[in-house]
Amino acid sequence: MIDLRKILLVEDDPKDVELTLEALAEYNLANRVTVVEDGVEAMEYLRYEGVYKLRKKEEPAVILLDIKMPRMDGIEVLEAIRGDDRLKRIPVVILTSSREEPDLKRSYDLGVNAYVVKPVNFKEFLDAVKQLGVFWAVLNELPPEPGE
Repeated sequence: MIDLRKILLVEDDPKDVELTLEALAEYNLANRVTVVEDGVEAMEYLRYEGVYKLRKKEEPAVILLDIKMPRMDGIEVLEAIRGDDRLKRIPVVILTSSREEPDLKRSYDLGVNAYVVKPVNFKEFLDAVKQLGVFWAVLNELPPEPGE
């Protein structure tokens, strides 16, 4: 049996959330996805704060992160993750509609693992998310947790 590790989806657009979950469900990965709506909520989740303070001690296998979000954008989230010794090894994939070169450069400067521009075509979007989910949540080998 395949070990389905959790995916954290950080996305403020309900339509993109729905499409992403639909794509992941085709590989039975959707039941292991936690969705948060912005960067502030993502950091609360990752730091076990607020409503997430009692959640199970388990880091996501991958974070699928949008850039353009209210309160705290994806670049700021990536910067916070990479600056935190406990979180910095979690793979982060930017999944965004932004083709802006400064976003791309800044993301790689901060250590993003991949930068994927959301295809406009529905089928292409589903295919891209399926491939991301299978690779990062199932196939990719993560380093041990600190202290293991």
